[in-house]
Amino acid sequence: MADLLSASRRREIAALLDSRSDVEPADVLLEHAATIVDAGDIWGAGLNYRGHSQDLNTQQPSSGPGSYLRPGNCLIGNGQPIELPSQSRRVTAEAELGLVIGTECKNVRRDEWRSVVVGVTAVLDMTAEDVIRENPRYIPWAKGFDTFCSVGPQLVTLDEFDDTALRAIQVSTVRNGEVVSSAPVSDMKYDPGYLVEYFTAGRTFTPGTVICTGTPGAAVINSGDSITSVVDGVGTLSHTVK
Repeated sequence: MADLLSASRRREIAALLDSRSDVEPADVLLEHAATIVDAGDIWGAGLNYRGHSQDLNTQQPSSGPGSYLRPGNCLIGNGQPIELPSQSRRVTAEAELGLVIGTECKNVRRDEWRSVVVGVTAVLDMTAEDVIRENPRYIPWAKGFDTFCSVGPQLVTLDEFDDTALRAIQVSTVRNGEVVSSAPVSDMKYDPGYLVEYFTAGRTFTPGTVICTGTPGAAVINSGDSITSVVDGVGTLSHTVK
């Protein structure tokens, strides 16, 4: 985890530990870190689950996953509020499994993906869905608003999951305590190995880069809602909507 935190974050955590001798380091990370990663890009796979494709009344891509790259300044910490932008009248929230890159890499082969991924985490991804329905070319703009992405609150190393256990992980989008959509990782059209190969092809990934692997389904969110990303055995992100 220390390798994935910037120098400024390490100094902040060290100061917190000095001032609160009764707190374990893990507690400080979960309570105070803005996000578990802040050093790399945030890539995403679109329409990787059939359920999300049905949300948008469109077919899943057959030549590779939909993709986007989003700005890091859209990140918020676990528990912080989501702000709905005035530029959209229909914002959705999507639970996802995130892959966190642990070593600089490029052109990673599908069967070697575990060698470059340090672990998995939970992601909550927001989208101005009305914008995408108008024109799918606007995906990066629709996902780049402030407070539109949450990653964490913890990272679980890959040695905790063999391939069978990884495929069995359940990803759920929960709004106001009710499950809106849920599916196991095995329901992905493009599995983690494919995604690592696809996104690192011809480009260098740095440690801390996150690959968001898609959502089983999205929930429309409005002011006053609570929204949760639950990735079983990995982590839970919970937010309120302003």
